[in-house]
Amino acid sequence: MPTTALLVLDLIGTFAFALNGALIAVRSTRLDIVGVVTLGMITALGGGTIRDVFLDALPPATFVDWRYLAVAAAGGLIAFFTGHYLERVYGAINALDAAGLGLFAVTGALKALDLGFGPAQAVVVGGITGVGGGTLRDVLIRQVPSVLSSGLYAVPAIVAATVVVVADALDVRGAVTLVGAAVLCFAIRMLGVHFDINAPFPPGSPHADER
Repeated sequence: MPTTALLVLDLIGTFAFALNGALIAVRSTRLDIVGVVTLGMITALGGGTIRDVFLDALPPATFVDWRYLAVAAAGGLIAFFTGHYLERVYGAINALDAAGLGLFAVTGALKALDLGFGPAQAVVVGGITGVGGGTLRDVLIRQVPSVLSSGLYAVPAIVAATVVVVADALDVRGAVTLVGAAVLCFAIRMLGVHFDINAPFPPGSPHADER
């Protein structure tokens, strides 16, 4: 895939996660503008930074290309000033999180493949890239990370990364396929949120009894 297209997908995912993290900060914590923007930027840039460290692609793209920092900061500022309007949009936070999850899972798998990593490694890297920013966000606001408590958080990211790897193996890794993989991840995640679908819990646990 052309480098420009990969960069665009990465930046869109960065912006979506920045809005998501900052909106959560506005809604659930008493943070000033610095805190809100910082949480948005950590949410947006965390997954990509973890990805690049795993791939030994150093220094991470976040610190090489100013556009990542600019897009993340812009998303945080927009959420800070318009958060009270954005929250009126049903499911805005979950939708942004799902969008970032899908886009980052795709770009993470793509970057791993482009650097010569194997299919299994690319799927793992794609999954980690997708959930990394959200996990850092949840830890910073003292919540159990979604990746540990929601069965349809890591799973959609892994599905999207797998689609990318299969498409690469079949030599059909075009823009339509990649966007389709991100949309598939988004759809699975949003279905899980809407219908409260999770992976199986351990037998005998309180959560298992609820099912």
